Amino acid sequence: MKKGTIILSVIGLIFLLLVFKGCGTQQTLAKMDEGVTAQWRNVEVAYQARMDKTKNLFEIVQSAADFEKGTLKEVMEARSKATSIQINADNITPEKLAEFEKAQNAFGSSLGRLMAVSENYPQLQSVQAFRDFQAQYEGMENRISTERMRFNEAVQNLNTYIRQFPTNIFANMFGYEKRAYFQSQQGADTAPDIKSMRDKDKN
Repeated sequence: MKKGTIILSVIGLIFLLLVFKGCGTQQTLAKMDEGVTAQWRNVEVAYQARMDKTKNLFEIVQSAADFEKGTLKEVMEARSKATSIQINADNITPEKLAEFEKAQNAFGSSLGRLMAVSENYPQLQSVQAFRDFQAQYEGMENRISTERMRFNEAVQNLNTYIRQFPTNIFANMFGYEKRAYFQSQQGADTAPDIKSMRDKDKN
């Protein structure tokens, strides 16, 4: 066999190996990228469930005539702000995610304060619909925390894979980029402690 033929055969073999490697890497990247997108949908569903369940909360709270109007107004405004911020699952940049997270955290914080101070209003506590919401509250916050954690895990898997050589080369070729993380807040991994929030509010 001529030397030129051997060289061409080697080059052809290397090319085929690169093609197969590229195809395999693209499939893995696509699967992991879709995993991040799917988990983002779960995050959205968890946040939306909280939004839906608080839709009628304001009317319920207003039934307690002496309830703090400022607290209720704060929750309503925070909810409106959080509802207005939407993110395209295919374009979750650090800046957009930070804006989304800030608005959702503000809503969660104001909602938690409302739940805390509501303990001081027997008239409100006597409303069955409000007691039902209280029973669901910690579960909603726990689900949000869980879905955020799973989202970060999916993002970590994708980002780690993209950074590896030679995956990073193929990732650039196919247009895959690292995704943004949720930033962990202090106490984000635990359910809201209504008692401590209530005690803090009294001080």
